[in-house]
Amino acid sequence: MDSYVFVNQLIHLKWICAISGGAFFFYVGVLHFTDTKWFEPIVPSVIGYAKFWVLISGVAEILVGIGLMASGVEIIFDSGTYYRERAGISSAVLLVILYPANLYMWIYDIELGGGESLSSTGHVVRLLLQIAGILVSLWISGVSIDALKRG
Repeated sequence: MDSYVFVNQLIHLKWICAISGGAFFFYVGVLHFTDTKWFEPIVPSVIGYAKFWVLISGVAEILVGIGLMASGVEIIFDSGTYYRERAGISSAVLLVILYPANLYMWIYDIELGGGESLSSTGHVVRLLLQIAGILVSLWISGVSIDALKRG
């Protein structure tokens, strides 16, 4: 396989990740508004105001979703990096910020609003998917780790 084909396949993979990740964030963000009671139990009680945090995180997820889908358009049409950089980094940061709710759910064996809960294996898989999501988000952004360290 020549390098052009390989690079082209990576570009398409990045596009697929941006569009599908964006659609996922958008969908889950909308769910925060249509079924707030489902999300409220995993908001750590120490911060209180569960409905407020569910709605705020829903707004953030919708915005990140739109940004990732816009970055997918940038990727496929090779039209710059404005959305890619911002949406990729925002997605990674959001995944880090939201993980304490998942950790709270794991440590205290919290059931979601529908009565569902994850097994220990399910929580480990969720953690690994969250880490993968952070790494893919940074890959989509195109920003190097060295650039992030420099600010």
